[in-house]
Amino acid sequence: MRIAVTSQNFRTVTGHAGRARRFIVFEVAGGEAPRQVGQLDLDADMAIHGFDHRARHPLDDMDVLITGGAGEGFVRHLAARGVQVVATAESDPQLAVAAFLAGRIMSASGSCNHDHGDLDAEGHDHDHGVGSAHACNCHG
Repeated sequence: MRIAVTSQNFRTVTGHAGRARRFIVFEVAGGEAPRQVGQLDLDADMAIHGFDHRARHPLDDMDVLITGGAGEGFVRHLAARGVQVVATAESDPQLAVAAFLAGRIMSASGSCNHDHGDLDAEGHDHDHGVGSAHACNCHG
């Protein structure tokens, strides 16, 4: 299993996943502890917020994306690509991955029924709020 964590500074879990361009990539195999296997440092035009969703994206190779906050449009776009989005308040990427694997953080795509903002005609989420947590453990 490949897990990406949004991390604009490559040290902590960061939010606003739709605009994120930096990710720490972990791999989990055969019940072993997760290990960091790389980083993605994408060009500005590769942020999901403005990306042409008909094209292939580096996040397509992930099974899960953990973030500090994501809007509903981002969650929907990644789900269409087969990537589960998980929101967490944990700031340490390694601990966030461990919490996900232990079932202590939930999928934003499966647990949130809140309206996190309006989408424009192209499906972009324009709710640029701070990313407050809700009872469902999602961030919007």
